[in-house]
Amino acid sequence: MKTPSLRIAQVSPLYESVPPRLYGGTERVVSYLTEELVRLGHNVTLFASGDSTTTAHLVATGRHALRLSKTLRDPIAPHVAMLGQVIRRISEFDIIHFHCDYLQFLALDSLRATTHLSTLHGRLDIPELQLLYRKFKQVPVNSISQAQRKPLPFLNWQGTAYHGLPVSFYTPTTGQGTYLAFLGRISHEKRPDLAIKIAQKAGMPLKIAAKVDTIDRPYFMERIKPLLGQSSNVDYIGEIGDEEKNTFLGGAAALLFPVRWPEPFGLVMIEAMACGTPVIAYPHGSVPEIIEDGVTGFLVRNTSEAAEAVKKAMQLDRRAIRKRFEERFSATRMCNDYLALYEKMMLAHAQAASGTRPSH
Repeated sequence: MKTPSLRIAQVSPLYESVPPRLYGGTERVVSYLTEELVRLGHNVTLFASGDSTTTAHLVATGRHALRLSKTLRDPIAPHVAMLGQVIRRISEFDIIHFHCDYLQFLALDSLRATTHLSTLHGRLDIPELQLLYRKFKQVPVNSISQAQRKPLPFLNWQGTAYHGLPVSFYTPTTGQGTYLAFLGRISHEKRPDLAIKIAQKAGMPLKIAAKVDTIDRPYFMERIKPLLGQSSNVDYIGEIGDEEKNTFLGGAAALLFPVRWPEPFGLVMIEAMACGTPVIAYPHGSVPEIIEDGVTGFLVRNTSEAAEAVKKAMQLDRRAIRKRFEERFSATRMCNDYLALYEKMMLAHAQAASGTRPSH
């Protein structure tokens, strides 16, 4: 039975366009979800930056995404302005889906008029968040992995929806690959320094395609740049966009993901899997939920184990890796998970509004 068309608002952060021109995890996921919802016949309104591209109805805040602005001084002000736009149009939507942390919590009185869900995309082990979320523990929220929930088990969790990618975006490769890859962001928690050490131990070239945020520039200058100068086998490419990722990931023997933090999801892991490329990763946060050890990559505890895993990764069946991506991490699967969640929440909201008890 076909699901009736829903009037859905997707509310994105404004730091990147939807989809991002270069790096950007949350805004990329918002784009994939929005486009799939439109494809399935739903009436979707996207609240995002003015340089976003979508088949949904775009309600723009500002002309450009915030991260690349040279004049931005207050990133919160545009988000509050966008929230005001959402609140003024509440009656137009069956459900409002927020992806921009917690600013909308300040508008709960207004949001009671409709069904709303906040997907939390970031790490939740920050001490200040304990105070915030205990004050708003009744707000309906969604996680992007089971591991992400651990610091805040008392929240009003509605479900977990793993990220997904359009299956047509990446073409799998069949070759073994000639180098190791590191993709994403240069930061202490992502540990590109460990990726360099792993590549050295494995005796393979490493290509690093990653952005450096202003806050991470001291780490880059002090910890990473000296390592780049010491090795001719490390090629720092810089930040790349979607159109370059397939070639970059598809040509790699493996993606290195040596994170040392509670990774909420790790979109780059499923981007690699979409190319048929195995992932060698440290088992922190969501990583064991995403990577199937010995099937789509290997879970390792240190640089020596990671270097040994490189040889084993090159023997994995890339077609099987791609197949697992299609089964577990497609945009269609993600969209269907969210639609089931929307319908459950809308029914509960309608029953609460009418004073009837939920059926079991």
